[in-house]
Amino acid sequence: MSKRKGVSAEEKRTRMLQLFYEKKEFFSLKELEKIAPKEKGIIAQSVKDVVQSLVDDGLVDTDKIGTSIYFWSFPSKAKHTRKRKLADASEKLEGAVKRLKVAKDSIIDAKVGREDTSARQELIKKIELLKGEENKLILEIQKYKDSDPEVLEQMKTDIKALKEAINRWTDNIFQLKSWCKEKFSIEETTLNKSFGIPADLDYLD
Repeated sequence: MSKRKGVSAEEKRTRMLQLFYEKKEFFSLKELEKIAPKEKGIIAQSVKDVVQSLVDDGLVDTDKIGTSIYFWSFPSKAKHTRKRKLADASEKLEGAVKRLKVAKDSIIDAKVGREDTSARQELIKKIELLKGEENKLILEIQKYKDSDPEVLEQMKTDIKALKEAINRWTDNIFQLKSWCKEKFSIEETTLNKSFGIPADLDYLD
């Protein structure tokens, strides 16, 4: 008989938020430790940590009323929090696109002054950094996939534009390599090694 798979930390957070949204009430920690296991399959021992993580992320509110501490969260707050985080991610993405444009302009300048090999090496490094930043932003966006569809759609459009820009930049590097091979009769492997160009440099899908 296969061992039963436990519930992940993120799934516990999701289920706990659902409980708050469905009930739309105020709860003490003891009440949550009784309700959550029955209705959401969250073991009582982990309820405190799950709730605290949601409080730390601003998804659940808490306050002391008399001698007791209560917790609550409503769908409207969650929507506002997700929109704020999406706006932050969108701002970061916009910054990445701007930096990519600057880098693209630099590669065009480098193409004119082909003798500046150190500049081309620096630009290749920036490609890798921007790819990593793009992947982080994609993961960040996926966290809020249930939020405002219009905002998500815009961010997807921005990511598409970013990929296209990176591919155009990569294409410029390939053109530079082709020009050098024809002009100076240099082997591609030698060219890659001399200019610090990764052998696996390729377009993004």
